[in-house]
Amino acid sequence: MRIGELADEAGVSTKTVRYYESIGILAEPCRTDSGYRDYEPDSVERLRFIRDAQSTGLSLSEIQSVLELKDAGSRSCEHTTSLLDQHLAEIDQQLATLHQARDELLTLAQRARSLDPTACTDPNRCQVIGEARLHRDAT
Repeated sequence: MRIGELADEAGVSTKTVRYYESIGILAEPCRTDSGYRDYEPDSVERLRFIRDAQSTGLSLSEIQSVLELKDAGSRSCEHTTSLLDQHLAEIDQQLATLHQARDELLTLAQRARSLDPTACTDPNRCQVIGEARLHRDAT
C-alpha cells in the first residue's frame, strides 16, 4: 500500500510516517519501480501501536525499545510494565507538586480576601504577594 493509504488506515499523517521511518521506529518499505513507497499490511498495526503507546505517555524512544524487543522475538511485557511504572511515579510526583501549589494558592487567596485594599500603598508591590512572602519566611 502507498503512504497515504497507510497513514489513513493508521490514523496518522504522511509526515508522521516519514518521520517514523527517519528515526527507525518504522522500517523503510520497498519501493515500486516508479519510486513510490510500498508498505506491507502489518505496517498499519505497527503505526497504530506507536500511536496508542504515545497516547499512554510513552516517548518514541521508549516505544522503540519495546518494539526492538518484539522485533527480536522477545516478550516485552515486563519492560513495558517497568516503563509504565516509571511514568506513574512521575505523574504521582507531579500531582503531589500540584496539590502543594494548590494549597499554597488557596491559602494566599484566603489571606488576600482578608486584607484591606486601602492599606496597599507600596507602588512597586502588591500586598497580597508581599504578605505571602512574609508568611512563608515566618514558617
